[in-house]
Formats: sequence, structure tokens, C-alpha cells
Amino acid sequence: MSDLVLGLSAYYHDSAAALIADGVPVAAAQEERFSRRRHDPAFPARAVEYCLRESGVTLDDVSAVAYYEDPALKFRRVLASYLGAAPLGFGSFARGVPEWLSWKRRATEVVTAELAALGRGEVPSVEVRRHHASHAASAFLPSPYESAAVLCVDGVGEWATTTLWHGRGSDLRQLGELRFPHSLGLLYSAFTYFCGFKVDSGEYKLMGLAPYGKPRYAGLIRERLIDIKPDGSFRLDMRHFAFLKGEVMTGRAFEKLLGGPRRNPEGPLTEREFDLAASVQEVTEEVMIRLARTARERTGESRLCLAGGVALNCVANGRVIEEGIFDEVWIQPAAGDAGGALGAALAVAADRGAPRAHLGSGRDAMSGALLGPDYGDAEIAEYLDNRSIPYTRLDPASVADRLAKELASGKVAGWFQGRSEFGPRALGARSILGDPRDPRMQSAMNLKIKFRESFRPFAPSVLGEDAGDYFDLRQESPYMLVVAGVAAGQRLDPPTDTGAAAGLGLLRVPRSRIPAVTHVDSSARVQTVSAGANPAYHRLLTAFKAETGCPVLVNTSFNVRGEPIVNSPHDAYTCFMRTGIDVLAIGSFLLDKADQPRWQESGDWREEIPLD
Repeated sequence: MSDLVLGLSAYYHDSAAALIADGVPVAAAQEERFSRRRHDPAFPARAVEYCLRESGVTLDDVSAVAYYEDPALKFRRVLASYLGAAPLGFGSFARGVPEWLSWKRRATEVVTAELAALGRGEVPSVEVRRHHASHAASAFLPSPYESAAVLCVDGVGEWATTTLWHGRGSDLRQLGELRFPHSLGLLYSAFTYFCGFKVDSGEYKLMGLAPYGKPRYAGLIRERLIDIKPDGSFRLDMRHFAFLKGEVMTGRAFEKLLGGPRRNPEGPLTEREFDLAASVQEVTEEVMIRLARTARERTGESRLCLAGGVALNCVANGRVIEEGIFDEVWIQPAAGDAGGALGAALAVAADRGAPRAHLGSGRDAMSGALLGPDYGDAEIAEYLDNRSIPYTRLDPASVADRLAKELASGKVAGWFQGRSEFGPRALGARSILGDPRDPRMQSAMNLKIKFRESFRPFAPSVLGEDAGDYFDLRQESPYMLVVAGVAAGQRLDPPTDTGAAAGLGLLRVPRSRIPAVTHVDSSARVQTVSAGANPAYHRLLTAFKAETGCPVLVNTSFNVRGEPIVNSPHDAYTCFMRTGIDVLAIGSFLLDKADQPRWQESGDWREEIPLD
């Protein structure tokens, strides 16, 4: 029997469970995929059930449970923050502290009780790992490197907001730390909030907005909000932030500095928001580059591993790689708090003597991040047949060939194949796909299928062997966590009559032969696909290349705005029928919207969907 460690993250956002067998991740999932509540912070009961079921074990077989942060230490930070801001923030104190006093500071006891309530065997001892130690373990231990520098940058854990580590073998040694309230993640979240987006979920929108603007506030940010040292360490001027005093990120001082109030979340985006996004993005990249240089100097390593919420900033990751500070960079695909469950379990497994058996293979230990639930053809057929849903059943090669032809004709496809992804990115298992050559595809998918803001860019998936012909990548990007420029050979000369285009008007300017995945700054958030990591998706891309000559597809997550990525055949079919997706490939089954009963009754109802 393998030595099993169950990792858990819970009670803040993106709760998750992960199961490690002899140091190897074998199952991992976020609770939101099962509960259908986006960023679900609840105890991940269904994710735990999945992990145990996937491996055919019970809690009796598990050697230890690992929790991703130290709740007692976090409580001391929360209490110290309230006391330091007193008497300001009393309302927030009165609402938040009772929960900490009653159970949150004893979260490990609650975890033990929740696990026992599952009735899946005797609960082993729960071991705590600090928040950034969990991030560091998730970044280094599954990486393909024997030794590396490790940077973890996020909002805040217990006290740490930025940490530097040196990983060797199975050992991680911390070399440096920045502490709350001085946080790059919270600086970025403050601008996310000020621009009218939700904290802890809207940061990627701010990143996508940045290329529409000019960094005209960057100097002001450096002068008044963040003091950046040559080594990348920094301090925030807390007089301009409100998160120590209450439940919002910014207040009047921030508004006065930036010349006006926060944008209403339902209000229009203006030049100010474009420029604020560009400015804080530039400052974030500067800090990350300086931190990376320090990591190289302090460790002497030629490889870097990244985790923490800020490691999901693909543009900053791309800049670090472009600078050539390290020969190679590996980023944990579940870099946020969900990945803390994985990291805590890996750390405990390493302490128990688990080897890093994947070293020397040239691959990481993440199995392409495809660690979530799988549904076989028998289960899918049962679901479809029980509901009299029309479909065509095909062999895998025919699914790829037929779908490639549909995509080449301009149709949009839902793609539900194999095990689901762990982490926030769709990587060709639960994806919505389109033709990147179609200049209308970006707007059509945003408004008619995803029901989201028109400015949001889409990412390309490209055959790994053809990536260099389409994108200026210095290395593989299997987890869609690096932004790179579109290759010169794919770019178009800009039209001579669009010099005045600005803001969202930039969307209408053609830039490349793959316009649906080319952002307004001629960049793309790239996923490289290999046959070894995802054979079904590689087969589809190969078929699309054979059909069109183009080895690239638009790849976005299989969901609509405000919902988690689909998890089950029911989720997939529901999303298919409620949106403008034309065809659905689910296992060996191909479904055409025109054949579905609701479609035949109502016609092309896509035209009636409100474009919010």
C-alpha cells in the first residue's frame, strides 16, 4: 500500500483537496467544481470524497492529513491588525472576530470533525504547514528540477506576503520574507477593487485590461504608494489603503491621490481604468523582475519555481522569462490557495521520506494538471440515453476529425474529455474551442457564449512542436501561465487609418493571422500542448492543422461568467444548451445543437440572449 497524505485548503476561498501517494499527486480538485459555487470557501467535503474514490481508498488508508496554513498564527495576525488600526475598523472587527474566536483559530479541530462526519474511516492526525511553506512545496516538489530558487508572492498567508526559498532534493530552506501589510498581491487587489472588479477573482480582468491603457500613473504609484528597493523588497504607504481598517481595499485617501472615486462595478470602463490597470501592471512586473534577480543572486540557481496568487499574473511571468534571469522557469498550475492543499500534502509526504521519483524524466509530477474527475463513455452514454439526448458515437480519431471540420467552418465547440484540470485554467479537458483565424470569434465568444466583458482576451492552445512558428516563447508553456508576443511571421502590418484608435476601439484593429487570440498589444497567453500530457487534445489540434494548416485553437474555460468550470456531463450539457455553443464533444459522443429538442422547438435562440 502506498503512503497516502491528504491535503486540504479551506475557509478563505478556493477550498480544495489533494491526495499524494508516495510523493506523487494522484488526485486533486476544488470544491467549487462539485458545489457549483464559484471560489467556494467551505470545507471541501465533495473534493475529499472524490480524491478517496478516485484512488479506491478510505481515510483508514491515509497516513496523515495536511492543512495548508496555521490558523492560530493567522488569528494572531488578524487580531494584531485590528488592534493596530483601532478605533478605526470597529465594525469589521465586531463582524469578523467572533467567528475567529468561536472556531476559525481552531480550524484543524473543525477539519478533523468534518472528515469524521464523512464516515469514510478513522481520521489520521492533522499536520499544519504554514501558508507560504505550502506554496513553496507546491512550486518546487512537483517541478522537474533537482534544485531551484523558489519565489512565492501573494496577498497574505499568516504574516508572510512574499517569500524566497532554496530548494534542493526534497528540502526547502527559507531565505527571506516580507510581511503583512506590505503585499504586492494586496496592492494589485486594491487597484482591482478601485477599478470596479471583485477582489480575489477580478485580478485577471485587470491584467487583461492593462494593454488598452498607458502607464501614466506608474510614477505616482512608485512615489506615493509603494517604495521599491533594488532587491525587489518594498513597503506600502498604508495611509492610502483601507484594508487594515475595514472590509474595503481603498478609501478617500486613495481616491484623492488618483483624482476621483472608485468605478461603479456596473459603470462603463473609461480611459482612467485602462491607464490604472496599465500602471499597476508595470509596477508589478518591475517588482517581480527585481525579486527574480535577487533570487538568482541569493541561491546561485539557474532555475526558478513560482507559486502564490501573483504567479497567476501571466504577463509578469512572461516578463521574468523574457529578462533571461533564469534558464528555466516552472510555475505551479494551481498557484493560488487551492494549490496550498497540494503543497501542504507534498510537504508532509517529503517529511515522511517520500522520494521525488519523477526527477530525471524531464517532466514534472503534475500529470498535465489533469488530476480531477473523469467520466467514462459508459457513464456519459447513461446520462445521454436516460434523457433521450441525440448524439453520434465515434471512435477517438473520428471525434477529432469531425470536430476539426466543424471548428474550421466557424462553429464553436464544447470539449469535455478525460480528467478535469486542477487549477483555474482550462487546459484542453473542460474547454470551449474556436477558430483563431476568425476575426469575429473573440467578440462572439465573449458576448454570446461566455456572457462576459468584451475586452477580455482569449488564449491560444498550440501544438508544442509548432509553437515557435506562432509565438515568441523562450520555453514550453503547458499550463497557460505565460504571456508571449505573437511571432513576427504571424503579424499583420497595422492599417494606416487607425492611428486614433484607443481604449476598446483597439479591439477592431487587425493584428495577426490569428486575431481571435491576439491581444491589443500583439501578445497571447499561450498553452503549448504535447501528445504525452494530453493525447486527445493533441489529436484534435493535429486534425485542425490538417484541415486548415493552422495548429492553433482558441481555448477558454468551459463555463459562463460567474460559474465554475463544468465538472460533470450534466454541467457540460446544461452549459451547451444555455449558450451559443454549436457542438459538444463529450467522450466519444458528438452532439449537434441543431439536433437537440429545445433547439428544434425554439430555433436559433442565441439571438435572444441578453448581451450584458
